[in-house]
Amino acid sequence: MGAAAEDPPVEEGQGRQEPEEATTPPSIDDFLGSPTREIGHWRWLWEGDQRFPIRSHRGVLGRLLVAAKRLLRPLFRFPIADLWERQRVFNLILLEKLEALEDHEHRIRHLEAFMAEGLQEVLRHDDALFARVDQKLDRYRREARELASSLDGALALVEQSAAGNAGAGEGDLQVSPAPLVRAREEQGYLELERRYRGTEEEIGERLAAYLPRLEGCSPVLDLGCGRGESLEVFGAHGLEARGVDGSAEMVAHCREQGLTVEEGDLFDVLAAQEPGSLGAVVSFHVIEHLPVTSLDRLVRLAYRALRPGGRLILETPNPLSVVVAARNFWLDPTHRRPVHPESLALIFELAGFDAVERLDLRPFSDGDRLPEIDLADLPYAQHPLADRINRLRDRLDDVLFGYQDYALLGTRPEA
Repeated sequence: MGAAAEDPPVEEGQGRQEPEEATTPPSIDDFLGSPTREIGHWRWLWEGDQRFPIRSHRGVLGRLLVAAKRLLRPLFRFPIADLWERQRVFNLILLEKLEALEDHEHRIRHLEAFMAEGLQEVLRHDDALFARVDQKLDRYRREARELASSLDGALALVEQSAAGNAGAGEGDLQVSPAPLVRAREEQGYLELERRYRGTEEEIGERLAAYLPRLEGCSPVLDLGCGRGESLEVFGAHGLEARGVDGSAEMVAHCREQGLTVEEGDLFDVLAAQEPGSLGAVVSFHVIEHLPVTSLDRLVRLAYRALRPGGRLILETPNPLSVVVAARNFWLDPTHRRPVHPESLALIFELAGFDAVERLDLRPFSDGDRLPEIDLADLPYAQHPLADRINRLRDRLDDVLFGYQDYALLGTRPEA
């Protein structure tokens, strides 16, 4: 008889069976005692109309009862066959519904997990997107303020020029376009600084490398201080620092940050310093904008203004790198010509500076440089040739790339 046969007694000490994994082949033992919870096993039971064994009880009486049940089982099977088949079909239908519900529940859990993961991804994307939007909005606000300031200043200059010509006839009134041209040029140079030189934070990090060499060198004068990154870095580390710049926009920007900056010609300001009154004169990415004949004058004026032990630091793009000299240098249309470190060192020495030192700055990243042959990927016999190629690559790479900038440091000898 099928699954409706009398359940055998549970042996003493037989506990509840834990649910089997779906991949475990089912057996009648799964339904004895505490039945299995695996729906697939129940389907195996009802589809195959599996029989339960009639097991022996302990003792003689138990064996007699088992023998009687086995004898009488065929007599009960035929009368209830139709009813039993309907029950079996009903159970199979019920199992199909349960399997569908279980699959539906699994899909719901999968969908919930997918939605939770997707929501987290959307939130992360939104956070990054909002951060970028905030940065762009801050930049546009700053540019709008600077543009409005430039326009106001240009209009004021035009009004002043017009007022100066008020005595002339109406037909003779002419306003010089020079103030407007200068304002437009300064606005363009501000954008050039942002796009190619780097952010103020990046420049500040680079300038921090000079702090050990400027210890005890107050006051510091920065020639062509630009946005004032050096003044902020030096001032934050206890150095008295002030700057000069020819751009009214740059000067206004520095003063908004609370920095001490004057507008004017760097040669005039340097020449006006009392002899021996400065601890350091610095200039970052300025000398490449100057006529070559003026470099000697700048270095000699700096020597005059420095006290004994004072330092002059000039930083400029590195022409020893072919990539810099042939490509990067000319991104700035106001650059005149690269300055070779050896010719600049000679100018330092002729002016009287001692212990002239060159610092190579900002190496190109590995991703920008020439690739190197990995010897581990080659047979041993090819290693000597690959090593020679790598040595040639190193020499060529140094010529093509090397460092993007260099700085020359000179010290005025002690008296």
